[in-house]
Amino acid sequence: MEPYHHKVQYYETDKMGITHHSNYIRWMEEARVDFLARLGWDYAKLEELGIVSPVMSVACKYRSPTTFDDDVYISISVKELRPVRMTIGYNMRDREGKLVCDAVSEHCFLDTSGRIIKLSRDYPDFYAALSEYVEDKENEKNDT
Repeated sequence: MEPYHHKVQYYETDKMGITHHSNYIRWMEEARVDFLARLGWDYAKLEELGIVSPVMSVACKYRSPTTFDDDVYISISVKELRPVRMTIGYNMRDREGKLVCDAVSEHCFLDTSGRIIKLSRDYPDFYAALSEYVEDKENEKNDT
């Protein structure tokens, strides 16, 4: 899948002209929303089905700074997929391909009342679509 493209905006930079670290988390969400839409499972569809997927944790490693007007290309992989949660990996590179940030976010699957959804059982088509992007099939596991 083609990486998600983000152009760094002036307002995303700090007094030193460097992209503020909090923006990388926002870009992760932008890339995740784009990824799901490309899979045919955009947020509107998920919400219509009553599926929510809150962020449980986020971790970023900042490798090289970005500045205003830089292009950032974000590739996504599913690091781990379980019936009730998944971990997404983000690889962010500049125009030349230099790594600027790598990150992960962990999500669970709930219905709108807050009850856990077992994706493989309740939404097998969505689970199968995500399974196609599991980076290492050993990390696709069954929760009991």
